[in-house]
Amino acid sequence: MYAIKTSNVTIMVQDMDKSIDFYKNIGLELKQRWDNHYAQVEAPGVVIGLHPAKEASTATNSISIGFGVDSLDEVKTRLQQLGIAYETAEDKAGKYAHFSDPDKTLLYFMESTIEW
Repeated sequence: MYAIKTSNVTIMVQDMDKSIDFYKNIGLELKQRWDNHYAQVEAPGVVIGLHPAKEASTATNSISIGFGVDSLDEVKTRLQQLGIAYETAEDKAGKYAHFSDPDKTLLYFMESTIEW
């Protein structure tokens, strides 16, 4: 049986520079970049590949990428500083700030209220 050595989620983007800046500004780190052919940004536990789109895509709500944080209030302050619109929600699992990247990929930050 084979062993999976790495994994990532790849999203299609219209503007590589704009997308890299966006993800760096919300707290991810640039892992690697191959000019405008491909880039990887990462947060603990996830690598997001950024691939140039051949054409504009329509937004989908069938996937979202989440990031766990200790303080949602700090996240909301940062998103406001960056001028990123977000919506908050809360359920028995936690508090959320939902927003989109420049290409309309759905993202969220979550402050958990339960022990994992």
